[in-house]
Amino acid sequence: MLNKISASLEDAVAPIQDGAVLLVSGFGEAGIPFELMSAIMDKGLRELTIVSNNAGTQETGIAGLIKAGRVRKIVCSHPRPPKSDVFANAYRAGQLELECMPQGTLAERLRAAGAGLGPFFTPTGYGTLVAEGKEQRVIDGKGYILEQPLHGDFALVRAHLGDRWGNLTYRWAARNFGPVMCMASKHSIAQVNRIVPLGELAPEHVMTPGIFVKSVVAIGGER
Repeated sequence: MLNKISASLEDAVAPIQDGAVLLVSGFGEAGIPFELMSAIMDKGLRELTIVSNNAGTQETGIAGLIKAGRVRKIVCSHPRPPKSDVFANAYRAGQLELECMPQGTLAERLRAAGAGLGPFFTPTGYGTLVAEGKEQRVIDGKGYILEQPLHGDFALVRAHLGDRWGNLTYRWAARNFGPVMCMASKHSIAQVNRIVPLGELAPEHVMTPGIFVKSVVAIGGER
């Protein structure tokens, strides 16, 4: 019987090793898998590369991992949201690398990885620092830069409901990068508010099909 439910957060993150590339969902404070991030902290993982919308706020989640010296590189589109002093201090001290890109480019690089596509041309960032070191072309009089698909070893996402097959639904803005990150990773882990019986989620309401999810763990809450 197919059952992707993990008994605990510790079991869910057990496959993750030092040096992994983690795709972490979230937009602002919506949809951030704080409990999974805490489990990673407790496991003592190091040299992580984190791909997310931002570089964390205050001292929790991504920011907590940065403060503890667990992160080698951040790939994001918004490294300085409000209350992001932890990232700023670590970056100024040369303690981690930053790859910054427009949010649409971040989303499209993830989508390309999840869809099995190769590099793509985009006009966004042409003629700016974003284009440095990348192939650039002018096509029909318009400038483009070549961007690469963005894959992850693991995706950590926060969903609302899940079932034992891994099908997921999200609440409002908490959906954000979750579906595409699950597609772009080798191993997706979803923390959910509640696990429902198989068949309770209407097919048209499923936002991430279970084929893209390896593990589901229930943590409760309505964030």
